[in-house]
Amino acid sequence: MNRLDGKVALVTGASRGQGAVEASLFAAEGASVVVADVLDDEGRAVADSIGERAFYVHLDVTSEADWDGAVKEATSRLGRLDVLVNNAGILRFGPIAATSADDYMAVVNVNQLGTFLGMRAVFEPMAAAGGGSIVNISSIDGLIGMAGMVSYVASKFAVRGMTKVAALEFAAAGIRVNSVHPGGVATPMVDEASAGLGFDVGSLLGAVPLGRIASSEEIARLVLFLASDDSSYCTGSEFVVDGGWTAGYALAPPQG
Repeated sequence: MNRLDGKVALVTGASRGQGAVEASLFAAEGASVVVADVLDDEGRAVADSIGERAFYVHLDVTSEADWDGAVKEATSRLGRLDVLVNNAGILRFGPIAATSADDYMAVVNVNQLGTFLGMRAVFEPMAAAGGGSIVNISSIDGLIGMAGMVSYVASKFAVRGMTKVAALEFAAAGIRVNSVHPGGVATPMVDEASAGLGFDVGSLLGAVPLGRIASSEEIARLVLFLASDDSSYCTGSEFVVDGGWTAGYALAPPQG
C-alpha cells in the first residue's frame, strides 16, 4: 500500500474500463488522481466513487487546448504532476481495402497523436517536480501485426516507438517513459468494437497459453508498478502482459 503516496497522477480514458480501474488503484495506493475523459457523466461518477483523492477534467486527447487546460488544472489544484497514463484509445476493425482515410485517421488521432500531445504537455510540470513517470498504453498489436486492424496496429506501433524517443529525450529531467502491451482485455472498448463483427472476444483468445483474457485489474497492477518508484531503473522499455499470447500464438479476428 501507499506505493504512490504524495504523487499526483493524470489518467486519460479514465471514465470506464481499464482507465477507471487504474485511477481507483492509484488512489488506493496514495495518489491524488485526475480522471480525464470525454465521457463527462461517467468520468465524474468515477471521480466521485474514488472520493476526495480524485477530480474529473474533460479532456479530448486530440486537442492541444484540452491538454493545456487539463495540465494547468491539475497543477493549480494539486501543486505538481508526477504520473501520466496515456490510456485513452479507440479500436476499429476492417481490412485495408475497406478502410477509409477518415476511419484510419480517427484511430491514429486518438491513439497516436493523443499520446504525443500528452507527453509533450506534461514534460515541463514533471521536470519542475524533479521527475516523474509516463506510462503509454500500447498493445501486443504494437509488437506484431494483426489482420483486420490496420489503423490500430499502426497507432500502437507508433506509441511503442514514441515511448523510446521520449525516454531518451526526457531522461535528463528524471522522467521515465515506458509502454505497456496488453493482449486481450475485457473492456467496453473491445466489446463495442467486436460486437459489430459478431464474434466473442473470449473465443478469439481461446488459444492463449493461460487460457483466458485478462481483467483490467491485472493490467492496472503492471501500470502501477511503472508509475511507482519500484520501477525506478526502467525506462524506454516494453512491458508485455498477454497471458503468453506473443510467446508463440498469432490469432486474427474474423474477416468480413
